[in-house]
Amino acid sequence: MNIPTGFDTLTETRFDPRDHAMSALFAISLASAAILAIVVLIAYFRLNPFIVLFTTSLALALAAGMPADKVVKSFEEGAGHVLGHVGTVIALGTMLGKMLAESGGADRIALTISNRAGRSRVDWAMMIIGLLIGLPVFFEVGFVLLIPLAFVLAARTDMPLLRVALPMGAALSVTHAMIPPHPATLLALSAYHANTGHTIFLGILIGTPIAIIAGPLFARFIAPRVPLTEANPLAEQFVNREPPKNMPGFAITVFTILSPVVLMLVASVADRVSAPGTTLNTALHFIGNTDIALVLAVILSFYVLGLARGFSRETILHFTNECLGPTALIMLLVGAGGGFGRELVDSGVSKVITDTALNANVPILVLGWLLAVIVRVACGSATVAMSTASSIAGPILLKSHGVSPELMVLVTGAGSVAFGPMNDAGFWQIKEYLGLTVPQTIKTWCVIETLIAFLGLGFCLLASLVI
Repeated sequence: MNIPTGFDTLTETRFDPRDHAMSALFAISLASAAILAIVVLIAYFRLNPFIVLFTTSLALALAAGMPADKVVKSFEEGAGHVLGHVGTVIALGTMLGKMLAESGGADRIALTISNRAGRSRVDWAMMIIGLLIGLPVFFEVGFVLLIPLAFVLAARTDMPLLRVALPMGAALSVTHAMIPPHPATLLALSAYHANTGHTIFLGILIGTPIAIIAGPLFARFIAPRVPLTEANPLAEQFVNREPPKNMPGFAITVFTILSPVVLMLVASVADRVSAPGTTLNTALHFIGNTDIALVLAVILSFYVLGLARGFSRETILHFTNECLGPTALIMLLVGAGGGFGRELVDSGVSKVITDTALNANVPILVLGWLLAVIVRVACGSATVAMSTASSIAGPILLKSHGVSPELMVLVTGAGSVAFGPMNDAGFWQIKEYLGLTVPQTIKTWCVIETLIAFLGLGFCLLASLVI
């Protein structure tokens, strides 16, 4: 596995920001002004979010000194890079969710969970489901797989949507950042030369209480304080109907929704069960690819949740076409967030801010966390933040003594999800799927991500006293 060195992950661009040096104060001020402008223009002036993100991204890059002929190209590359993966995931995940809803599979799972856990503990059940589903998959994948279930559970138990959905999101974010075999943690494991088994054990030990605090406990506090007043077409298409009488069984429904997770997990251990480069190894990696695993699950759902339930091919086609309409704005915003992040990177703003942190004289655990936080805010991607921060701090760790490599993996992962910034696809997914305004998303999701980051730092520092 190739681990990026230095800032290779961040500076793949035809414009060299070193030719336009800027001070750290100017870079921080520019990034802060851009984020503040996005919040004010969307929340106060009620302008179209995509237009705001697009124009603000261009203005930031021009102010940072990027040539005008590079600015638009940079935005397009950032948006295209994000949508190339996330757009496919959203489309396939929405189709799977639609089949789950129309067949009654989501109702079957909702009824089973609510009966077993009890209405008062549905949020805890969703947290546990999020921890399990999130192990081998990216946050965006787990979210689109589980959000239909959150919609139906909230409706059937008459519980606020935020109280059901936020614990799920918090759990997915914790596993994304802190528990192997998630791809981001595997990068850090290699950079820090950490033991996989010990990291998994410590990740579960430290990550579980973080998920509890940032998930069910925080959701119970914030849900009554953030009323959802805007219409949510995505939720309506899943819950505004009577459950069908011919609902699928619980086992086959769970098997269908877990099938992409299992395939991705198989891919994560492919190199352990077969030699790299062999036909078997290539096949395991292929079927475990995020897009392939999801499309196989969708095709499976066409039979198990469609034809087997008595739906015609024409009806299934109608379902899959109908469900994609409400996702159009989500895809645009996710792409625009990627474009905004790329402008920060290509303009050199993120590198100046990261260099400033690197020159600070701080303990290695705090440095790894701080680097991940800064890259996260600068480019939006938790995976890029974790891989970049670990590649920088890895050589420093080799010269340090008495610092656990496993804790370095966890603390870097915690920092990689900090703040839930607007240039992260997850911010816009949460906003649009849950029907939130920008200020409401900041009050809920951004606080959750910040809790995960700071609790992760605190728990890792405490653990370092004995490990």
